[in-house]
Amino acid sequence: MTDIAEFAGSGRSGVPMLLGGLATVLAGAGLVALGVVAEAPALLVPGIVVALAGAVILLGLYMLQPNKAAVLTLFGAYRGTDRIAGLRWANPLYNSAKVSLRVRNFTTQPSKVNDANGNPIIIAAVVVWKVTDTARASFGVDDFVDYVEIQSESAVRQLARSYPYDSFDDDVEVSTLIGDTGEVNQNLAIELQERADDAGVEILESRLTDLSYAPEIAEAMLRRQQASAIVAARAKIVEGAVLMVRDAVEQLEQGSGDGDAIPLDRDRRATFASNLMTVIASDTPTTPVVNVGTLGH
Repeated sequence: MTDIAEFAGSGRSGVPMLLGGLATVLAGAGLVALGVVAEAPALLVPGIVVALAGAVILLGLYMLQPNKAAVLTLFGAYRGTDRIAGLRWANPLYNSAKVSLRVRNFTTQPSKVNDANGNPIIIAAVVVWKVTDTARASFGVDDFVDYVEIQSESAVRQLARSYPYDSFDDDVEVSTLIGDTGEVNQNLAIELQERADDAGVEILESRLTDLSYAPEIAEAMLRRQQASAIVAARAKIVEGAVLMVRDAVEQLEQGSGDGDAIPLDRDRRATFASNLMTVIASDTPTTPVVNVGTLGH
């Protein structure tokens, strides 16, 4: 593809050209009217020529709104871009095609694709973009709007294949779609920008808006996540229970003063720790059995 870049065109303010064109048309019409009234055929031809010249001048006028540009071409050759808003004028032989420079956004269609672990997921993203190079947007691709949308769909699918949806192995650090949204969105923007350069488009923002497991595995994955959460919670409870039992045994044996220490032998220490662990770590309230006798019976 021939590398083409935008440069400023030869457009100018259209107000003076509008006034000049109207004056020329009126002057030509006046000559024609004078020739008819005075029965002077010699004035008709110059009058018609002058009026046509004024009409040709008026054909070069075009209007530009803010954040719009006119791509000027002459017999298919690019002659520059006019970005100045207002009434503008260029060579009447130029063809001026309007291109919007305003910020646009769209949401990709939710797509089902396999993540890095092969699990089917549903993913979609919102893309915010604008045209920065009107020459590439007009001549680099066939339809830059359609191009950006299709390439965005492709980039989102490629991104989904590069990351796992979630990681269930705490011992291995890995970036995931659900856990590292900042990194994922940044890489999506980089991938999109590489694809959009050919269309003269700048990607302002891109982020995932829809991310979930596909329906056929969603229930199984939910149970897996719940099981992982339960295991993690139980591990935390057991860890805390061990510390509480250890502190309780130490405080009983040390006591708070002279004569109130409760020494425990190995068997009694094990029995006390077992009972206390059962009370603390149990899922349901425990029903204790009270020993009303002595410790030896």
